[in-house]
Amino acid sequence: MLSAKNLFQEILDDDGSFRLFCSIAASGESQGGWENGRIAALVPASQRALAPKIARHGADEDKHGRIFHALLRKRGLTAVPVPEDTDYTMLLEKHGIGLAHEQLGREEPLTEHDIITYLAHSRVTEQRASEQMRLLLRYFADHPDLGRAVRMISNDEDNHLAYCHEELLRFAAAGHGRTIQHTLRVCALAEIRVYRDVSLAVMEHMGRVLGWSRARAAALAAGIHAVYAYERLLGWRRMVSLAPPGRADALGGPVAPAPEFA
Repeated sequence: MLSAKNLFQEILDDDGSFRLFCSIAASGESQGGWENGRIAALVPASQRALAPKIARHGADEDKHGRIFHALLRKRGLTAVPVPEDTDYTMLLEKHGIGLAHEQLGREEPLTEHDIITYLAHSRVTEQRASEQMRLLLRYFADHPDLGRAVRMISNDEDNHLAYCHEELLRFAAAGHGRTIQHTLRVCALAEIRVYRDVSLAVMEHMGRVLGWSRARAAALAAGIHAVYAYERLLGWRRMVSLAPPGRADALGGPVAPAPEFA
């Protein structure tokens, strides 16, 4: 039976597909850690109070990258190069979403508009991350190898999403509401296209590793296109709404120590 749980289980049970899965995840998290670290260092003077929260966000992403590498080591595996067509972060940048690595690599302070762009981009991508981790949490919270990692990362992603809501609402109250809504909409519509393309690429690579039949590959691709059609019509709206989060000041505390899984 073709189901999300069975698909994930098949990927996790095979060393080759598990290696690719963890490599892609670790790369994306590490990129996010670097980006947030640079943004924290370049925050404009008017928003210096945000710097510790942005740094905390980056530290969490770095921690997640280490966790995925530790999961590989626990199975005696090493990371593999990430195929370009599965690089979610860089593909978003190519679509003009978020702050470019070239800009973050300079030593020029960011503007308040840059910070709003960063928060809107993060609000959209953290929505995706939170949903993906909750799906894994539903199936693998008690898994002997993955359970601890999934629980920790899922909690962190929920914190990141809460922080984005809170800070964007603060900027909206300061008069930036229309800019925020426009930026969120542009980000959301671009993200769902990139997510579709990355999902198709990941499934193609996984299919080669696992030897899927053409019929199964076609069925999975059809499912991905169906999700995109729904998100293009209605689903993107969940990524642009703003509401006071249930977790106040979610990134205001100290960074939790990164556990070792190897």
